[in-house]
Amino acid sequence: MFWLSKTGMHELAHPHFADADASYEDARYAVFGVPYDGTTSFKPGTRFGPRAIRELSFNFESYEPSTGIDLADVPVTDLGDLEVVKVPEALVDQVADVTGDIVRDGKVPVMLGGEHTATIGAVRAVEPEVYVVCDAHLDLRDELDGTPYSHGCVTRRALDTVEDVVIIGARSGDFEQFAVAAERTQLYTADTVRERGIGAVLREVREHIAGKRVYLSIDADAIDCCLTPGLGTPEPFGLTPLDIREVVRALAPHAAGFDYVEVAPFDSGQTAAVAAQMVREFIARHWVAGR
Repeated sequence: MFWLSKTGMHELAHPHFADADASYEDARYAVFGVPYDGTTSFKPGTRFGPRAIRELSFNFESYEPSTGIDLADVPVTDLGDLEVVKVPEALVDQVADVTGDIVRDGKVPVMLGGEHTATIGAVRAVEPEVYVVCDAHLDLRDELDGTPYSHGCVTRRALDTVEDVVIIGARSGDFEQFAVAAERTQLYTADTVRERGIGAVLREVREHIAGKRVYLSIDADAIDCCLTPGLGTPEPFGLTPLDIREVVRALAPHAAGFDYVEVAPFDSGQTAAVAAQMVREFIARHWVAGR
C-alpha cells in the first residue's frame, strides 16, 4: 500500500511526529515525509527536512492553547518517510500514489518536505478546487534544468490540475512568470501582505475559497530568510512566522490536504521549529473545525 519506511531515522529518539501515536486504521490525519531534493538549484539539504521537523516537534507541549485541545487526543499517525526514487517525475508519481491511498481511506494527508516538487503529486491525488501556496517564488516555469517536474515548476504543474490558484508571499520570478501569475492566479506578493496586512489578505482569500475544496502548501522560504535561514533558496523581505501562522489558522478548516516543505535544517533549528509548530496548528485547527 505505502512505499514508506522509517529506515534512516534510527538516530532520532522519537522516529515519528510528536503525538502521532494512533494506528492507521483509527487515524484522521496521516503524516508522511518526502526526503527528496533531487532538483535543487541552489543549496541542497531539504532531504533532511522531514527528520528535523519530527525532531523539533517533541519540543512542544501536546496541549494547544489557542484551540483548547490536547493533540495527544487527536487521532494522528506518522507513516514514516517515502523511500524516494531519484527521477523527479517518478517521485511525483510515488507521492500521488501514497496521497491517493490516504485520501481514499478518508484521512487527511499531511506531508513533510523535502523539496516542493513533491507537492505536484499530492495535489494530483487530492484534486482540490483551489490550490493555495505560500512561497517566495512563483514557481511558474514550464521547465527548469531539463524537467517540467522541478521545484521551480510546482505552481505551473498545479495549474495542470487546478484552475484556481492563490499565491501568498511571492517576491521572486522572471518577467514571464509574473505575466502568467497575473493572468492565471490570484497573487498576493510579500509587499502586498506588508502594505495591506495579512488579516485583510486572508479575509479576501477566505471569501474566495468559501465552500471549496482546498489544498494548502507552505514553502518554508515564504518566510524572510533573515528569520528562518534554513532554506535551499533563501529570499529576504518576506513574510513573518506570525503571517504564516495566520494563514494556517485561517485556511486549515477548508483544507483537504496540507504540506510544509523546503526545510533545509542547516540553521540552529528555527526553520524546522516553525514547520513543526505549523503542522500542529494545521491539525488542531482542522480537527476543531470538523468536530
